[in-house]
Amino acid sequence: MRLTQFSDYAWRLLMHVADQEGQRTTIAEAAKTNDISRSHLMKVAQRLAQEGLLKPARGRKGGLMLGKPPEAVTLGDVLRVTEPDSVLVGCMAGEWCLFVDRCQVPSALDRALQAFLEVADRQTLANALSSNKLVHAT
Repeated sequence: MRLTQFSDYAWRLLMHVADQEGQRTTIAEAAKTNDISRSHLMKVAQRLAQEGLLKPARGRKGGLMLGKPPEAVTLGDVLRVTEPDSVLVGCMAGEWCLFVDRCQVPSALDRALQAFLEVADRQTLANALSSNKLVHAT
């Protein structure tokens, strides 16, 4: 399983904005600092703003700020927003399969995905910035 570049950029953008300690930052600044395409980062910022994770402001003193405190933003939140199609096998998306009536793989993968998201929910933006290490599952 590999997350999309969109998710990677979303987390990087949120970390960049959070690292500004309450000061607004622009997409151009974040793109340059993180060596990411400005146009791609604009799409990421728009999606995060739609979900309330970023708060954009226009104008001369405009820019981006976090929409929530860093302690309230989890990696799980971001992944749910940026990876809406988290179907791991075709039959989970309704594709026909000869074994659909008796196969246990979709339910096993669904449980694995839920466990993955539970671990991601323990990683907040605040603790990612304070330690730069993911929280270990207990």
